Amino acid sequence: MSDSIFMARALELAREAERAGEVPVGAVIVKDSAIVGEGWNRPISTNDPTAHAEIVAMRAAAQKLSTYRLLDTTLYVTLEPCPMCAGAMVHARVKRLVYAATDPRAGAAGTIFNIVQHPSLNHRVELEAGLMSEECATLLRTFFQGRR
Repeated sequence: MSDSIFMARALELAREAERAGEVPVGAVIVKDSAIVGEGWNRPISTNDPTAHAEIVAMRAAAQKLSTYRLLDTTLYVTLEPCPMCAGAMVHARVKRLVYAATDPRAGAAGTIFNIVQHPSLNHRVELEAGLMSEECATLLRTFFQGRR
């Protein structure tokens, strides 16, 4: 299966977040061409500041795989991860990150910081940025314009 198919699923999950009144970000974790974890932003509805789409997806994948090490997985997310999520990816040993839209305010996979590939850390995540960036950026822009 291709990266575009998994990013399209992450975009569907971002729309779920939007319908729930959350910032529209969705994430999917794939291992051996199969989805093993999914998530969308839920910090407002769960009163949990750590319930970002990536964290929710990593928790689901860890439960499904019965391990906290997400070796040989790819994480697809509609918005560049923040420092918390990027750090969690490093600790979980996610192999590859594919994200759509850059985050000029909190991006930690190359825009402001590059935690996922920092040379001082004991793991580096392979990185691909920009897949379906326009669709994901438009969803976020529209969401925030509607809140102003």
